Amino acid sequence: MNKDLVNTILNKNIDDYNVVAEKYSQVREKTWKEMDFLFDGVEAGDNVLDLGCGNGRFYNEFISRGAEYWGIDSSKKLIEIAGKNHPEARFGIGDAFNIPFEAEFFDKVYAIAVLHHIPSVEARLLFLKEAQRVLSPNGYLILSVWDLKEKRKKRKFNFLTWFWELGMDKGDILLPWYGVKDAYFHAFDLPELVGLIESAGLKIIKKGEIKVGEKPYNNFYVIAQKV
Repeated sequence: MNKDLVNTILNKNIDDYNVVAEKYSQVREKTWKEMDFLFDGVEAGDNVLDLGCGNGRFYNEFISRGAEYWGIDSSKKLIEIAGKNHPEARFGIGDAFNIPFEAEFFDKVYAIAVLHHIPSVEARLLFLKEAQRVLSPNGYLILSVWDLKEKRKKRKFNFLTWFWELGMDKGDILLPWYGVKDAYFHAFDLPELVGLIESAGLKIIKKGEIKVGEKPYNNFYVIAQKV
């Protein structure tokens, strides 16, 4: 994917989240119990970055375990909602490709439901390298992505987006989302996700699929370590 299209998609992602921020937050007020195990490794005194923190719904998971918490997101609207929900917390607008912290500051970096919004392998690797930069030696990156393979199979041809999609990569899809037209996603499978993280130089500690709710709504997760 060329750089101009990558930048166009990244900017549109920010705009889309600003548009859907209220609706999105209403259906994501709390964490999903099926994902609780992802927070089991958080220890008292850990410096934790919630990268792509959204409305701050994971804040209590970290604070209840005694962690020092920071949350950043590229969406101004979501950060405003996070600040209203948790006025005592440290939230800020931030760029995941240029995280505003010094190297090796965090013991753990969480990126829940973020990576599938990043277009192109090159940009995804930059995202992972930047998360790795701010991790302490032997620190952990915990991330998840949505399992979108069924939506990709069922996606109908749309002539209006056909030309744009010609420039996208295999596995990329544009979907209607909370009233937004043509929201960008990358439909990972687990081997692709694992391979990407390993190519960034991280060691895979645990991986798998999480089935959330009754439908179920599936997510892939990886716990990786900086080595």
